[in-house]
Amino acid sequence: MKSMDLSVKIGPLALKNPITVASGTAGYGEELSKYYDISRLGAVFTKGLSLLPRAGNRGNRIIETHAGMLNSIGLENVGLECFLNEKLPFLVSKNAVVIPNVAGHSIEENVELCRELSQAKGVSALELNVSCPNVKEGGLAFGSDMKSFTKLLKKVRPAAGLPLIVKLSPNVADVASFAEAARKLGADAVSAVNTFLGMKIDIERGAPHFDNKIAGLSGPAIRPMAVRIVYEIYERVRIPVIGIGGICEASDAIEFLMAGASAVSIGTMNLVTPAAAMDCLEGLESYMKKKHIGRVEELVGKAHRA
Repeated sequence: MKSMDLSVKIGPLALKNPITVASGTAGYGEELSKYYDISRLGAVFTKGLSLLPRAGNRGNRIIETHAGMLNSIGLENVGLECFLNEKLPFLVSKNAVVIPNVAGHSIEENVELCRELSQAKGVSALELNVSCPNVKEGGLAFGSDMKSFTKLLKKVRPAAGLPLIVKLSPNVADVASFAEAARKLGADAVSAVNTFLGMKIDIERGAPHFDNKIAGLSGPAIRPMAVRIVYEIYERVRIPVIGIGGICEASDAIEFLMAGASAVSIGTMNLVTPAAAMDCLEGLESYMKKKHIGRVEELVGKAHRA
């Protein structure tokens, strides 16, 4: 058998393989680089960026669930200047494919972030975050209301001089309709999905565990729902999808590919097993070899052709 082709296309963006790490779980690549060569990844999605440094939410931020994690980080990040001067050069030095997650408070902030990041050497694409449930401004406010979503995309798309990926929320009645709108408004791809809304009550205090009350649920518990959403998007919209949600091992990644994802992002599992993404990549290679699959793109959407 000839060598396997793991390369994928995400709109105009070419990746060496479909295994990436999700925003918010991989920092700025520095942490994971201690465990493996991050240039082997298809891409690194960095923590959500704002123009100025953001402290994030007060109080409790993370708690484990039986099959995942609730988080209320609040998009803490170093800000654009520090990212450009310190974090991006490190990623470039490691030959990583860099996709910053854009998480502005307002339309204007998102536009400026996209404009500045598009001009930065070493940035390959942008991921617009319209789905974080842990902030009061921006985030889910954009991704759960079609009018706000449309207004944002109409302003951001012209400012983004690079491939634009929109990170969708699962906390709407019809995620595929937002994917369809994203395509019509010029997005090159969508990430599906961000965390599901969840909550934890501290029964000793009789009060919510998080100061923000509501938190984002991630991990294996959400995988069946995330796979269903990717499947529905693929059926409705011809736009590349990056599948996210509870991926722990290669079989999970392959399931997302067969549901219609062109690539996948490992999230919560990075915090459990830092080398999880490499395990997924090597497992994918082994699966393809075993099944005599020459190109990984043969797996994309296979469940729809069964």
